[in-house]
This record gives sequence, C-alpha cells and structure tokens, in this order.
Amino acid sequence: MAEKPGDLHSSLKGLEGTLDLYLAKKAPQLPANVKQIIVNLAPWVTLIVLILALPVILVFFGLATVLAPFGILAEGARYGYSLVGSLVLLVALVMEALAIPGLFARSRKGWRLVYWATLVTLVSSLAEFNVVGGLLSALIGLYFLFQVREYYK
Repeated sequence: MAEKPGDLHSSLKGLEGTLDLYLAKKAPQLPANVKQIIVNLAPWVTLIVLILALPVILVFFGLATVLAPFGILAEGARYGYSLVGSLVLLVALVMEALAIPGLFARSRKGWRLVYWATLVTLVSSLAEFNVVGGLLSALIGLYFLFQVREYYK
C-alpha cells in the first residue's frame, strides 16, 4: 500500500498529541514559576549553546575531512555511522538556530522547531547506536518542552 503525502505530517501530529497527553497532562506538573523561568531562559541558553558549539562544529568538520580516509580504514562502517549521526546532529543545530527568534517571540513555530530538533537529535543518537542515552535525553528534553508548551501561542 502506497503512503499518501500527508501521512508523515499526520503521524508527526499524532506523535505530538500523544507526547502532550503523557508528558504535559498525565506527568507531574512543574510549578508555574519554574515554567516561566524555563520560558524566559530558553532562547538565551539556546543562543549561548549554539555560539559555544560553533568552533567545535568547525573543528569537527575540518578534522573529519582530513581524517576521513584513515577513519574508514581503521573503523570501517562504524565511522560511517558516526559521520551520519554528526550530520544529522548538524541539522538539529540549524533547526535550533532557526527557532531562536520564535522562542523570543514565544510563538508555537519556535517551540515546534525545538521539538523537531529534539526528535532529530534522537535520530542522531540512534544512528550512532547510543540507544539508552539518546532515549533518556530525548525523554527529559521532551518532558520540559511539553511542560512549557502552553506558553507558546
């Protein structure tokens, strides 16, 4: 059976609804003042983390280019998974950078970009076979994201 073009979109909407039910409505609630602090600090923390990550990203891609032939010889397929995971992680960082104006404006679009970046980061962790760490960090991040979702309109 062929998938319709809207199936991915509806699946992502369904996932968001399910996560909202379990992480925002059924999960223990954070106090309102803690939620407000998270909402106020989120754009600034994201901006600082991206600025601090920029030199690391540039060094990584510079070294990855130089060392690629040796890495493939030494580690074989494992190096390829690491490179794919890193490229997917770069996509997540770009999404977070695009989310910063929306986080300052408290728009749902900014919140949703951070949500998608969290899911993309989970995919990156899974691509590098970091299943437990990836799932735990995604679960914690998504919990906080869905706790403050109501502040973004």
